[in-house]
Amino acid sequence: MLEGIIRPAIAADWPAIWAILEPIFRAGETYPYPPDISETEAQTVWMTVPTQTFVFESDDRQILGTYYLKPNQPGLGSHVCNCGFAVAAAARGQGVGKTLGLHALQVASSFGFRAMQFNLVVATNTPSIQLWQQLGFTTIGRLPQAFRHPQQGWVDALVFYKLLEEPVEAAIPD
Repeated sequence: MLEGIIRPAIAADWPAIWAILEPIFRAGETYPYPPDISETEAQTVWMTVPTQTFVFESDDRQILGTYYLKPNQPGLGSHVCNCGFAVAAAARGQGVGKTLGLHALQVASSFGFRAMQFNLVVATNTPSIQLWQQLGFTTIGRLPQAFRHPQQGWVDALVFYKLLEEPVEAAIPD
């Protein structure tokens, strides 16, 4: 498990965040953003629109992961949050995603959200599906052929949901 801290992202973090996001967005396998999304559009989606964006910074000060937190819906649905997560290719499989996920659950609860929902988890994204199940999320829906995968064609997407009324049991680094 990689050691590091999770902290709120600042504007100066954007180049490192973009270095993580760009290959993920360009691949078009896990996020619905157009593969040719501009850096400016991506920055708005990841840094401006969300309530808060965070980074996982390793002990040697490299940003290895990031997530954003925002209401899933406005108004009467704003008590349910939504997040987007990304981990640098070189750091995958080393616990960064799980650490970010646990942090997001704690932060969401502290921000007053009552639940967390992921609207479009691509059914071919096995690592994410396994992580969300491990963290107690329930698959509440399957959207048939809701995602245009660049290699596999039309694939299903899953909707995950977790109530946040129960305490998160793991210790979360600040």
